Amino acid sequence: MLKKELRLKYKALRKALSENDIESMSLEIANQALSLPIWDKTYFHIFLPIEPQKEINTEYLLHILAGKDKEIILSKSDFETRKMTHFLLTENTKIVKNDYQIPEPVSGIEVPSKQIEVVFVPLLAYDKLGNRVGYGKGFYDQFLSECSPETLKIGLSFFDPEEQINDVFENDIQLDYCVSPSTIFKFILT
Repeated sequence: MLKKELRLKYKALRKALSENDIESMSLEIANQALSLPIWDKTYFHIFLPIEPQKEINTEYLLHILAGKDKEIILSKSDFETRKMTHFLLTENTKIVKNDYQIPEPVSGIEVPSKQIEVVFVPLLAYDKLGNRVGYGKGFYDQFLSECSPETLKIGLSFFDPEEQINDVFENDIQLDYCVSPSTIFKFILT
């Protein structure tokens, strides 16, 4: 399928989910994530959910990261430059929803992309090769291209992968893993 078709399909699938579905599947995803080989890392980037888009509730993952004393990083998006600025989450971090209902830090201690070791990546759909479809603005492709080649990119999805995304571009960045409520899909060679 093409990205455009996948966006429509998965927005409709998400829209059909109840609040209870989202909460229970988000918790299952967080529990699955405990099996990932990532817990020796220190710097973890996570997204906060856009609730009207029925995104995964990452609060459960946030609790796990905090409980494991990880450095948690959140981003603020600049819609003019399509760049993201990353900030360390501290007890003083003020979170505000932007015009697109994305919860973001107002300011704080900046963290360079190269320092981030694990990125939990939002997505609408993904395929069996680790290609992902987001909202189409390119924020995460830009951000992930700035990260170290060793940075682990982990998608989070309520759904299983599609067979193949047909219109993958050269500078699209593939996932290393994707966590669903029932399993972890691994795309990297060991």
